[in-house]
Amino acid sequence: MRPFHVLPALLAALAAHSFPAFAQTTDAAEAAEERAAARARAGDRLTVGLGGALIPEYEGASGSSLVPVPGAVGKVGGLNFLYVGNRLSLDLINDGGSRWDFQLGPVATVGFNRASVKNIDDERIRALGKVGHSVELGGFAGIGRWGLITSNYDRLSATVTVRKDVAGAHGGTIITPSLSYMTPLSTKSLVILAASANHVDDDYARTFFSITPEQSAASTLPVHSAGSGWKDWTLAAAGNVSLSGDLSGGLSLVGGLAYTRLLGDIADSPVVRIAGSRDQWMAGLGLAYTF
Repeated sequence: MRPFHVLPALLAALAAHSFPAFAQTTDAAEAAEERAAARARAGDRLTVGLGGALIPEYEGASGSSLVPVPGAVGKVGGLNFLYVGNRLSLDLINDGGSRWDFQLGPVATVGFNRASVKNIDDERIRALGKVGHSVELGGFAGIGRWGLITSNYDRLSATVTVRKDVAGAHGGTIITPSLSYMTPLSTKSLVILAASANHVDDDYARTFFSITPEQSAASTLPVHSAGSGWKDWTLAAAGNVSLSGDLSGGLSLVGGLAYTRLLGDIADSPVVRIAGSRDQWMAGLGLAYTF
């Protein structure tokens, strides 16, 4: 799949930020601030956005391409949802405004990694052939906590996502643990920091990072056999700045940067080691509107 790691983090931050302006932090206002924070966590909200992302041409590439990325994120009827680029997820647990956020639900992703090779500059990778679009279905579970360090509005969250390709493109399974922390800096801005990793099985590794003798003859890249294991880890940072009022609504500017390090058999593959790079950079910038 072509990586949109940073962009879900951006819109997840948008989903988390929809709250009223901060109450005064005096002792007399603490109870009112807590009630406002609880209402914000429980209330319905919607953010829609459109941006551009600079991502690797394929997983393991040293070159990048610019792609448009639409998105929508919010809470309706107590259920959180997230759509961004090639990913859709729904949290089926309604925590009713509690400081604890238990997460459980389905996730679907469409993979574009080497589904087309016409926009890949390296002729050796083009010679390996197309893989096809994957359709990865699965679920996620996690837990989050509001109001830990800076205010009633910061949030720490840990999740694990499992997806399997059901379209036969790679047929593999990806397991992704992740950790994120979001905190407002003011009524007009917030930041989010995130870390994640991906574990893949033999099917995934073989499809994208092994090279058969036939592929070697066509591409001049040496034969390689890749197996299951930890594929990568990612660190990401993102920010959101209101352009009209505060973060409780209106237009805002979002942006972020992510770094991924490929590991093990994946990093040793000629797809990465010779034709690409184990260092993968991604950046995104866009506008969003919160209702």
